[in-house]
Amino acid sequence: MKTLLLLLIFLTPLHAAEQPNIVYINADDLGWTDLGVQGSTYYETPHLDKLAASGIRFTNAYAAAANCAPSRACAMTGQWTQRHGIYTVGSSARGKSKHRKLIPTTNTEILHKDFLTIPQALQQAGYFTAHIGKWHLSDDPCQYGFDLNKAGFHGGSPSKGGYHSPYQYPNIKNEDEGEYLTDRLASEAVNLIQQRKEKPFFLSFTPYTVHLPLQGRADLVEKFTNKEKAKKHNNPIYAAMVHSLDLAVGRILQTLREENLLSNTLIIFTSDNGGHRKATSNAPLRSGKGSYYEGGIREPFFFSWAGKIEAGQVDHTPITNLDLFPTLMAAAQASSSLEETTHDGTNLLPLLLSSQTLAERALFWHFPVYLQAYHANDLETRDPLFRTRPGSVIRLGPWKLHHYFEDNAYELYHLTNDPSEQSDLSQKNPEKVTELKTLLENWRKTTNAPIPSKLNPDYKEPKE
Repeated sequence: MKTLLLLLIFLTPLHAAEQPNIVYINADDLGWTDLGVQGSTYYETPHLDKLAASGIRFTNAYAAAANCAPSRACAMTGQWTQRHGIYTVGSSARGKSKHRKLIPTTNTEILHKDFLTIPQALQQAGYFTAHIGKWHLSDDPCQYGFDLNKAGFHGGSPSKGGYHSPYQYPNIKNEDEGEYLTDRLASEAVNLIQQRKEKPFFLSFTPYTVHLPLQGRADLVEKFTNKEKAKKHNNPIYAAMVHSLDLAVGRILQTLREENLLSNTLIIFTSDNGGHRKATSNAPLRSGKGSYYEGGIREPFFFSWAGKIEAGQVDHTPITNLDLFPTLMAAAQASSSLEETTHDGTNLLPLLLSSQTLAERALFWHFPVYLQAYHANDLETRDPLFRTRPGSVIRLGPWKLHHYFEDNAYELYHLTNDPSEQSDLSQKNPEKVTELKTLLENWRKTTNAPIPSKLNPDYKEPKE
């Protein structure tokens, strides 16, 4: 009887009025442990902690890329990097040429308009779509399915005046000198929710915070300056920025509550990549933003839907932001959009609504590019010069295999026993390397993933 009921729930079409509102919150450069619910004792995030407790929180959740633009392109299209060609920010040949053995694959900087995006698909399903905050995929998000854009442009950082007014972000007014950008974006989100409550809406709230530069609200910086520091987290300006993010989310949740929309709103919270190591620590995970060790790609990730998703769940299933596209289409009854495009994620709705077990699957990452290190002698990356050298990664179950193209080297880690990726098991377990290597090679072949092979004439072999 229970199985039949579930089938009826998923197969019976719903009227437009029953379509849930969708609020997608994507923080910028927020580290895996930067929330109270994720383990921080210095940063304060009571609203986000409460949101996580109201639904399901995933402990093995990932971005599909380790820095801003590719991660956001993956989320919006539901497709791996090699399909849309956005691998990094700016040039793919970052770092000194003499240190790059290969000519990297050319990077794409603007998402091609042929790709069907989440907002376009939801528009087709009858949604009003709004983008508030960072976009980073083109000059204008309204050309990709958004009815409204506040502050989104091609830039990846708060470079239109920083975090304090006066600033010049698209369609944002300067109300008061010194007004904090995160507060202004939250006000825009509140206004949108109040105005659009009679029609299902998709709100993409992607505040620039906590992306550098380090600029916090003065009152909050003072608050954390006077608070006892923790070993891992101890920067009061960054703490103030995290707290501003939390306050913004709190205002959005309060508005949904006041407008009686909370029970018909699916809320998703995550980050686009790992924390920037100049600002925060991702420990116990290794490295950070721009790296394909866990600190660069594992993210806070939770879903809340009052009355639909059981509260208080903690789930260890590996998921990725590629899963957002099919999951949101299922929630919005927009399944026809899935037939129009390739999508590389999995619909999580059966897991979210009825705790159905997700079949084990491999997660993949492909990055045929270079990304220079934060600083000299960075000991948390594979070498002191680059956060990322050309290669691919696969995770299957607890196992994670890194493959590097320059020297055809492999690293193997058991993430359950070694989440810090300190003990390379590739020599001790060649059978597992072979198994994952085969899956990785087949995946690259079937997706036409480019593998750079042309040697760089500027390259200088390092001295012993």
